[in-house]
Amino acid sequence: MADEFTEEELVLPQCKYEYLDHTADVQLHAWGDSLKEAFEQCGIAMYGYMTELDTVEIKQCSDIEATGHDLESLLFHFLDELLFLFSCEPFLICSKVTITEFVTEGEELRIKCKCYGEEFTLGKHPQGTEVKAITYSAMQIVNEPEKNRFEVFVIIDI
Repeated sequence: MADEFTEEELVLPQCKYEYLDHTADVQLHAWGDSLKEAFEQCGIAMYGYMTELDTVEIKQCSDIEATGHDLESLLFHFLDELLFLFSCEPFLICSKVTITEFVTEGEELRIKCKCYGEEFTLGKHPQGTEVKAITYSAMQIVNEPEKNRFEVFVIIDI
């Protein structure tokens, strides 16, 4: 954990995600100018479903890593690590995630990520919906660099 951040670390990314209705669950739809940014936005979208992100200050930074054998398993494990970060004591809610290493080719795909936020505190952070799990159900990754189209769709169990 660190308590001093650069100006760049304190700048929050533009919102590039939305929530789509899904029976009994919610579908996260995120996009970006790259697949890396779409993954980052999906992580932010998940946290945004848990609380109002404009109430979350950047006071802490935690590092996570995720691996996968294909893009879907990489996205699943990445979001699962972010959810685990919130599930640990103290509960860390993040308003910014920055992927520092994004390996999407080879035998083992990998992400290293810095997660910026603070401890979740009732009273300061409105309680949104609890995310119970990430699912593979109807997961889609659109990775079309030739069309400049990078999107992810993930259903989370609430």
